[in-house]
Amino acid sequence: MADHSNRRVTLLCRPTKHLSSGSDPKTYWLVGSPFFPPLTVASLLLRLSSDDLHKESEELRTLIPKGFEVIGALASGAGAEAQAAVDAARGLRMLLYGEEEGENRPVIGAVAAGSGELKFFVSESGKPKSLEEIDSVVEEEHSEKYVWENGCLVRCELPIKLPVYYSLKNTSDVEKEYVRATEAVVTKLRDSQAVYMLEALNKTSMDLPAPIVIHGGHLDFRADLSNIRASAEGGDNFDVNSLPCSYFSVSSKGSSGFSVENADTIQVSVLFNSLGPSSASAVPVAEYIPVQDETRLLVVDIKLDVLCYASKKLPLRHAVSRLIIPGLVDQLNALQNSMLPNLLAQHPQIQPYHFSPPGVLHPVTVFYELSFGETEMKQVEVRKSLHSRLGLPFDRPLLRIANALDFSKLKNPVSQQKGSTLLRDVHIGIPNSGVSGGSVSLVQGSYEYFHYLQDGFNDSGWGCAYRSLQTIISWFRFQNYSSIEVPSHRQIQQTLVEIGDKDPSFVGTRDWIGAIELSFVLDKLLGVTCKVINVRSGAELPEKCRELALHFETQGTPIMIG
Repeated sequence: MADHSNRRVTLLCRPTKHLSSGSDPKTYWLVGSPFFPPLTVASLLLRLSSDDLHKESEELRTLIPKGFEVIGALASGAGAEAQAAVDAARGLRMLLYGEEEGENRPVIGAVAAGSGELKFFVSESGKPKSLEEIDSVVEEEHSEKYVWENGCLVRCELPIKLPVYYSLKNTSDVEKEYVRATEAVVTKLRDSQAVYMLEALNKTSMDLPAPIVIHGGHLDFRADLSNIRASAEGGDNFDVNSLPCSYFSVSSKGSSGFSVENADTIQVSVLFNSLGPSSASAVPVAEYIPVQDETRLLVVDIKLDVLCYASKKLPLRHAVSRLIIPGLVDQLNALQNSMLPNLLAQHPQIQPYHFSPPGVLHPVTVFYELSFGETEMKQVEVRKSLHSRLGLPFDRPLLRIANALDFSKLKNPVSQQKGSTLLRDVHIGIPNSGVSGGSVSLVQGSYEYFHYLQDGFNDSGWGCAYRSLQTIISWFRFQNYSSIEVPSHRQIQQTLVEIGDKDPSFVGTRDWIGAIELSFVLDKLLGVTCKVINVRSGAELPEKCRELALHFETQGTPIMIG
């Protein structure tokens, strides 16, 4: 029998920072990793669907990266009970990981007392109704180092064109055919003829190991991640199928430190090999199957993008079979559930994005439906829900597309070093006005300064408002409220034509625009509303100083004065 007398809970996060005040009952999922010692908590995620565990599992299945897993639950508020937390966590694990994996791990049940004190209990596998209180709780001081010193990221991008044939007489068949096409992709991923090429994504190092190739026939889809952490340790002579993830590690991190952004990243490419070895020659055969009714072909373009966490000791072939492939399958199923209701009426533009929000040690993956842009209200509500689940503040953008992890910087770091040639934050260093007893109110955040004749474009005498608008949009880009490019004069004019404010002949002219037109363009491109203040002359401007100062204190955005 195992000796549990020295058991302890290790906290890599600070649960009390996530707990909301009040007596309303809430549940938080405790997230750990099979690569960490048992009872190690990396993050807390708020339970949003209090009465629908299946919906909760579907949302968490793609949000939490493979390599992390739900290991328990924390109950807070009136009537909080550790047993109820354990039961909820076990139910969720069964839905996420199946009966075998969901039951064979100890599960943490925690309770937040009214005084703010946390009590931790553990329920062993096979004893779901027996709780043991854990008195030893340790808060790790260097959490990011704990996670990333011996861990790495494994990523796989896989664009797919799904061919869906359906009869015009029975369009309901399109759903069955889409499911069949998805299942065919899953079968190919697990096929022994599939080939996976792995290479380091960290192109900043000059001494990179050679890429390796792993064949599908060498994959083990039932390996227990918690029991194979050290299986790749040994001498220097490894064959490809026993190489650990550390094979692709960059030897020196320099001063970059430990974080998601600086983690060693392994890129996995999927190569579907349909040509197997054959000892006999054969003539190519084409099979023709006629259809009974008039049929259409619908090609569905989807993009899978999986990001996983792995111990550097994990063999690379297990990283493919137990992390990458299950992640791709989960994304396929999630996309299927999202697309099927409107596949014929509207082809949804669903894209996965990876984020590393502050206070969360591991990355998260989010699917956004971008048919109507990220400022569409449905997408706004999706982000609000994610902010609640992750315990993020609501007063700043943290999960917009502009916040997503950019792996292209690792692929081609030279192109990222060029930077912008525009001046930035030109207000810094300007001498004070000298007004006795006055206070300074400034824009919050950075921006680029756009001005007359920039980039060789002659807008002298008519382009001031265009340049002000470009400066304002650059501010929204720098603060990650938007990822759109700063529009040109012509694009600004085209936007005003599209919303019906100007005639088509306006495009390409040197006509002025003013504050009203700026507000129209900001609303159209960014979904930002503006307030226009009218003054009859510059002499009246001091009367608006308090209002302007309040704006800088509460909003912080630039102000255009025309």
